Amino acid sequence: MEAVELKCTFLRIMSRLTIIVAATKSNGIGHNGRLPWRLSQDMAYFKAVTAAPTNAVIMGRKTWESIPTTRRPLVNRINLVISRNPDYKLLPPSTTLAYLHTDLQSAIARFSSTDDIRRAFIIGGASIYRDTLALPPLAGTTFVDRVLLTRILSPAFDECDVFMPNFQSDTTEVDGVRYGWTRAAHADLQTWVGFEVPEGVQKQNEIEFEFQMWVRGRV
Repeated sequence: MEAVELKCTFLRIMSRLTIIVAATKSNGIGHNGRLPWRLSQDMAYFKAVTAAPTNAVIMGRKTWESIPTTRRPLVNRINLVISRNPDYKLLPPSTTLAYLHTDLQSAIARFSSTDDIRRAFIIGGASIYRDTLALPPLAGTTFVDRVLLTRILSPAFDECDVFMPNFQSDTTEVDGVRYGWTRAAHADLQTWVGFEVPEGVQKQNEIEFEFQMWVRGRV
């Protein structure tokens, strides 16, 4: 009985999606297909959080193409790439680290049907963030219940031309229950990622930013 309960708990955990993203205060995430900022500290954080052979990263084609060719696929992670073109070529057929899916649901089905993937991270772009945030928080289904947000506080980066949804103010009603977003304590962020994360406002290359975690629950 105990083994069954542990397996069910594991499946409940891995059926959740986590968004990981860096965004300005106006939710800008890109300009001309690239990040408007250079933050090695955030890149190191992204790698530390997502890199594990039991983790998957889900991304759209444009996000995949924004990764330098020599760094594709992202190592030590299962790469799931979404493109409407079923003939889109990711890599030579010999690779087992990257898989093409023509829609979000088939990508979700890949990791939801296996015990080999512990955590699944949505890493962009804007349409993938939008579509996954729109998944309703229904019992027994896959949806986003956590956002790891590197909030770019200054400068404003007004040149951003790509934005993610303003999820913090979003509420969803399911079966008469309202769900919304709250910011987690920094200690909870560290516990979830499993390592120490700098607390408070950080500064690098004249850019101020902060590592945050937001969780979805009943409100």
